[in-house]
Amino acid sequence: MARVKPLVKVTVSGSRGRMGARIIALMAQDPSVELVGALERRGTLAIGELAHPALGVRVTDDAASAIRGARVLIEFSEPEATMEHMRAARASRTAVVVGTTGLSAAQVRALRQISRCIPVLLSPNMSLGVNLLSELVREAARQLGASFDAEIIEVHHRLKKDAPSGTALRLAEMVAEGRGQQLDKTGVYGRHGLTGERPSGEIAVHAVRGGDVVGDHTVLFAGPFERIEMTHRAHSRDVFALGAIRAAKYLAGRKPGWYSMRDVLSGTR
Repeated sequence: MARVKPLVKVTVSGSRGRMGARIIALMAQDPSVELVGALERRGTLAIGELAHPALGVRVTDDAASAIRGARVLIEFSEPEATMEHMRAARASRTAVVVGTTGLSAAQVRALRQISRCIPVLLSPNMSLGVNLLSELVREAARQLGASFDAEIIEVHHRLKKDAPSGTALRLAEMVAEGRGQQLDKTGVYGRHGLTGERPSGEIAVHAVRGGDVVGDHTVLFAGPFERIEMTHRAHSRDVFALGAIRAAKYLAGRKPGWYSMRDVLSGTR
């Protein structure tokens, strides 16, 4: 008789947001995961309501009670709330999948510190395709070098609050890594006015906002007489939600440490 894997008990933060709601809806269709908590910011009108009609879990703004009993917290909220929830997760020794974007460098450093106590996986984009794209971009940058100009264009819906997207920044980091550069010294974010000729080695990122675009990312490598364009287009937020659930299953039971979607896709560690 085949051995049945135990359910992975999960709390979802940002449960009333676009991403959180889709994660919970897809969890309701997945028998290998169980929703045990739904977390939202203080003052949200949905506090006390059912997170999903079929799951019997009510939305709360109490992080400690929402996380209690969970093996993994899936965190899709705002940076300040994320840091508060991370402290609660550390206290309860709960693993955390972080999909929050707009985190500062100091906040990311704080997450790394927390990962000494609990498993933490940070990814600005949970989709399989985007994470594969980042690997391809790094290899292309390594082989092409700075002789090919690198430009990154991202397009998102008009309601997105941060710019550029976390995914675009990750792709820029992959270009820099492939070239052996530091993004904080070579990165440029949009252009305006009389900017002069484009310096060699520059990595530029441009944010476009409009309509209901889920997320498009293009990395352009332009050289003499030719160019290479690598594009990923998300047709539905479900690709991110499914990736987050997959990451939660991977992270459950892992040792404390700093993880990435690369670990999830390879199944290593």
